[in-house]
Amino acid sequence: MDLKLLIKAAGLLAPDAESASNLLGVEITGIAYDSRQVKPGNIFCCVRGLAHDGHQHIESAVTAGAVAILADRPIVATVPVVMVDEVRPSMAQLSSAFFEEPSRHLTVIGVTGTNGKTSVAHLLTQILSFAGRQVALSGTLTGERTTPEAPDLQQRLAQWKNEGMDSVIMEVSSHALEQHRAGGTSFAAVAFTNLSRDHLDYHLNLTAYREAKERLFSLTFSSQAVVVVDDQVGQEVATLARTNGLEVTTVSSNQAKIVVHPASTVFTWQGHEVVLPLGGKFMATNALVAAELAQSVGVDSATIVEALQQMAPVPGRFETIASTGGPVVVIDYAHTPEALTTVLTAARSLAGGKKVLLVFGCGGNRDHGKRPLMGAAAQKGADLCFVTSDNPRDEPPRGVIEDILIGMTEQPALKELDRAKAIAAALHAADPGDVVVVAGKGHEQTQEIAGQFLPFDDRQIVEKLLLEMNQ
Repeated sequence: MDLKLLIKAAGLLAPDAESASNLLGVEITGIAYDSRQVKPGNIFCCVRGLAHDGHQHIESAVTAGAVAILADRPIVATVPVVMVDEVRPSMAQLSSAFFEEPSRHLTVIGVTGTNGKTSVAHLLTQILSFAGRQVALSGTLTGERTTPEAPDLQQRLAQWKNEGMDSVIMEVSSHALEQHRAGGTSFAAVAFTNLSRDHLDYHLNLTAYREAKERLFSLTFSSQAVVVVDDQVGQEVATLARTNGLEVTTVSSNQAKIVVHPASTVFTWQGHEVVLPLGGKFMATNALVAAELAQSVGVDSATIVEALQQMAPVPGRFETIASTGGPVVVIDYAHTPEALTTVLTAARSLAGGKKVLLVFGCGGNRDHGKRPLMGAAAQKGADLCFVTSDNPRDEPPRGVIEDILIGMTEQPALKELDRAKAIAAALHAADPGDVVVVAGKGHEQTQEIAGQFLPFDDRQIVEKLLLEMNQ
């Protein structure tokens, strides 16, 4: 695509006359933001990251074949330079234009919030598929990043369009909104689940984290929103969205008459009684959000109800494993204090009068202040706690565990650095009918230790141990 036409299509600031003459006849074959990934004919976008600044890698990019540069500070280069106020938002618009605005040809639905994004996205994907839509999913379970960088996202949307998809369900992270990764994307509808402490290793504070999430609720992205208003933050987000001109549908779990059973959850929605074959009050709330989103894009209520009553479990989200004559095991991704509290409350309901045992840890190289809060939530919600390693990354696992223990007034049942051994200890300590919650990693199939991703799947570990115990 001709560079001058691309800049115009992206709505970027027009270059001056001298620069404009240099752009004539420059053909762009792709958009790159990593100098190591540049291919001949690419425009290289000088993205400023936490550790590196793309402006420092222009020479490498040009050597690799870059024929133009997108920059936001004065630079010297042997190829044409497109100057903008800020690279990231401009890169997003450039990417959308390069791939011919694929989101405008798809029904794209975005979901944000601290907890529940993945569950809502998967439930909604199942509803739309049941309704006959061709659906693609982008989120925590489909890639390294919840929301890809703008060039990758727009390329993926274009690919799905070309493959015949008509709908895309996308988890939209706070990092993505802060870094304009979703810029240039048109959403048919957006949703907000909740907000609690998370990612404060990246965002300055909870206010900054919230403001990043709130960016999604503007006419720049969508004209329709579904917002959970179970707390004050949700109510304020709904008000903000309305103020910004969006049509807002609210969801309140308190009005849905939710009744939790061991293997299902019953609730009401628009006069229908829905029997959701998934446990936990929080899952009913997620289903309500998915239902409203599906209706906002044209699915009728009868089809939605029928689909909800045939839902398959969401991988790693209150995923239960039952054993004959043994405990019930719950695998869950809960890695925030609020999510852990919610999962333990649901586990308590599942256990009835039996015990709830918890295996958990915290991630290394992440928010240190969250760790004592996780310890306090664990002690309050479980009868026995087995504190272990999660993804320690570059931190000593023992130090992470000690941070967790600061929030606990009593010593846990076990402190064990080896996660597999901690899971085994919890299973052996459980009586028949007890509920063992293994929290923190959910769907993940690796454990990140000192830069290495080692095979580790909580579900596989549990299933192997239960099989051995039953022999």
